[in-house]
Amino acid sequence: MGEVPEPHTGWTFITSHARVLAAIAENQSARIRDIAAHCRLTERAVQKIIADLEQAGFLSHTRAGRGNTYQIEPGKVLRHPAEAEAGLTVASLLALLAQDEAHHGDYEHAPQ
Repeated sequence: MGEVPEPHTGWTFITSHARVLAAIAENQSARIRDIAAHCRLTERAVQKIIADLEQAGFLSHTRAGRGNTYQIEPGKVLRHPAEAEAGLTVASLLALLAQDEAHHGDYEHAPQ
């Protein structure tokens, strides 16, 4: 079993809920253990976040053998009033996060 990376301390721009949702978008049959390692969270925290996302209607799952397959609701409007007013959806958030991941190295050598 792989070692879990050190957790990040302090605040971040992207919430743990968004990170878990993005990890599931990358692999809809990912195990909680793998999501936790990817997001640098505990398995218990990931279970709680998945429960939150399911209760709010952003995510559902079906049992597939011994694991789960997750289904994201891409048209669901985000919860914050400013984002909801603008009509921002889960799909727009995931597209932004995927775009950031695709261009991750582009900003490392940008002039300061």
